Amino acid sequence: MVFSSSIFLFWFLPIFLGVYFLVDRRYKNAVALLASLLFYGFGSPKFLIVLLLSITIDFFLVRQIDKSTDEKRRKLFLVFSVILNIGLLAYFKYANFFIDNFNAILAAFGTAPVRWTKVVLPIGISFFTFQKMSYSIDVYRKTSAPLKSIADYALFIMLFPQLIAGPIVRYNEIAEQITDRSANETADNRILGFYRFVIGLSKKMLIANILAEYVDQVFALPTTEIGLSTAWLGILAYTMQIYFDFSGYSDMAIGIGRMIGFKFPENFNNPYISQSVSEFWKRWHITLGSWMMDYLYIPLGGNRKGKRRTYLNLWIVFFLSGLWHGAAWTFVAWGAFHGLFIVMDKMFWLKTSKKIGKIPRVLITFVIVMIGWVMFRADTIGYAVQYVGAMFGANGSTPALFVNNQFVFTLIIAVLFSFFGLTKAGDKALDFFFDRKSYNAKQYIFVGLLMIVLLILSASFILKGSFNPFIYFRF
Repeated sequence: MVFSSSIFLFWFLPIFLGVYFLVDRRYKNAVALLASLLFYGFGSPKFLIVLLLSITIDFFLVRQIDKSTDEKRRKLFLVFSVILNIGLLAYFKYANFFIDNFNAILAAFGTAPVRWTKVVLPIGISFFTFQKMSYSIDVYRKTSAPLKSIADYALFIMLFPQLIAGPIVRYNEIAEQITDRSANETADNRILGFYRFVIGLSKKMLIANILAEYVDQVFALPTTEIGLSTAWLGILAYTMQIYFDFSGYSDMAIGIGRMIGFKFPENFNNPYISQSVSEFWKRWHITLGSWMMDYLYIPLGGNRKGKRRTYLNLWIVFFLSGLWHGAAWTFVAWGAFHGLFIVMDKMFWLKTSKKIGKIPRVLITFVIVMIGWVMFRADTIGYAVQYVGAMFGANGSTPALFVNNQFVFTLIIAVLFSFFGLTKAGDKALDFFFDRKSYNAKQYIFVGLLMIVLLILSASFILKGSFNPFIYFRF
C-alpha cells in the first residue's frame, strides 16, 4: 500500500483517522499499531513475521542493556542488537549482490557458479533497521530511557507514516511522544498536518509522476541514441523527479504524523539551492545525514584525529551511504562520488569558491549533483559513464526526444519551485506553507481552498493514472 494509491487515500487513511480521533486516548497507540500492522502486511505480508520477531528480540536485548550495571555486559548486549539488525539488512539487501559478484569472479577463473535462491527485499528494511539501531544505541548511551511496553516499541518501529521510506526517526527525537502526545493533539496540528499531506501528495502526483514518464523513456534508450539535449533534459527531469517524489513522501509522512500528534523531523530543506556539496547534504535527506553523523562519523573519530583521518572518515561515511541506498555498484559509485566532493569542500572549495559569488556556486553544485544522479538512476556503471559522455557531446547535438507540452510545463514548475528559496519572496512563501504553527482566519480559508483544489487534482490523477511507487521504496 502506498500513500498515492486510491485504497490508501479513499479507504485506509479516512477510516484510520476516524477511528483514531474517536477512541479514548488510552487506546490510540493500539489503533495506530494495528493500522501499521495492516499497512505493512498489505504490501509485504511474508516479512511481517520477520519484522515482528526482530522487534521482539531487540526489545529484550535493549532491556538487558538498560538493566545491566556491568559495562562489559551492556556492550555485549549492544553488540548483539547491532549484529541482529546489520545481519538482517546484510542478508536481505546485500546477499544477492555479493553472490552475483562472487559468481562473476568464479566465472572469470572458469569455475562453476554458486547456486543461490534469490532473496526478496522487504519493503523499508533500510529505514526501520536504522531506527531499531538508534533505539539500542540511544539506550546504551543513556540518552533516553527504554520503553516499558513491547507494543510501544513496535509502534515506534512500525508507525506506518514513516515506516517505508522515512524520515528516519531516531528514538531520542520522539521517545516522549510514544507514550504522551497530548501537547501535540491540537486542532491546528490536525489541520496543518492535513495541509502538509496534500502538499506532499501534489508533489508526487502532479510533478514527480509526470516527469517519471519522460525519465523512463530516456533511460530506456541505448546511450548511443541519446543526444546532448535529450541527455540534459533527461537528467534534469530525474533530478526534479527524485526530489519531488522523495520530499513528497516525507511531507505526507510528516503531515500524517502531525495529524495524530507526532512531530517527525524535517527531511528536506530546499537542497538544490545549496552552494556546495557539503551544504547539499545538510539539506537533502537530512535524517540520514544526521544519523550517519551521530552513529558512524563521530564513532569513527570524526574530525578529532587530524585532517587526513577526517577526510577518510568522511569518505567512508559517504561510501557506506551509497551502499545503504542500494546493493549495486552504481550506488557505491554515487556515494564515493559525493564523498570525493565533500572532501574537496573541506580541503579547498569552501574557501576558494567564495570569490565567485552565490549564484555560480549554486549552479556548479547543481551540475555536480545532477551528474551524481546519473549514477543513481543508471543500471550499470558503464551506462552511467556513457550517459555523462552524452551530456558533454559525445553523441553530438540532436533535438530532444519525447518532449510534449505537459512535460515542459511540469519541468518548468518543478525548477521554479526548487530554486524558489533563493529569493526573499520565495523564502517567505516557503515559511508560510511549511513553518507556520497556525494561521489566522483569512489565511486558513486561503490555504484550505488551495489544498482542496490540489487534493482534487491529485485524486483525479490517482484514479486515472497507472501505479507508480515512490523511488525510495526500493531502498
